[in-house]
Amino acid sequence: MNASTAPASDEQQIRDLVATWIRATTAGDLDTVLGLMSEDVVFLLPGQPPMRGREAYAARSRAMQGKFRIEGTSDIQEIQVSGNLAYCWNKLAVTVTPLPSGAAKRNSGYTLTILRKQPAGNWVVVRDANMVIPEN
Repeated sequence: MNASTAPASDEQQIRDLVATWIRATTAGDLDTVLGLMSEDVVFLLPGQPPMRGREAYAARSRAMQGKFRIEGTSDIQEIQVSGNLAYCWNKLAVTVTPLPSGAAKRNSGYTLTILRKQPAGNWVVVRDANMVIPEN
């Protein structure tokens, strides 16, 4: 097998997942984002109770659809893979702009994401500690 047909490394697959998540969020493609997480995903957010499950994420996202434009950038600091589990430490910046017009607000901080490799070979987010807060 030559390099062009070799499967992507686990680390590259995780980098691709992060990039896909950001692109899909910007595009408002909730179905793609939902496909990147496990059914039992848990999100830890500053000052809020844990958000448990893909459906909770979907409901929250649907409530915001059409009200905001969200754009983000990520700077992956570290990825470690051990068997079918991995973690990704990421510096994230997110700009949220109210629609149809409004002042953009920028949030930034770090996330620590735990991922699990599925039997099909793809990675999904199972836990995410998101410490992104408004910039001053």
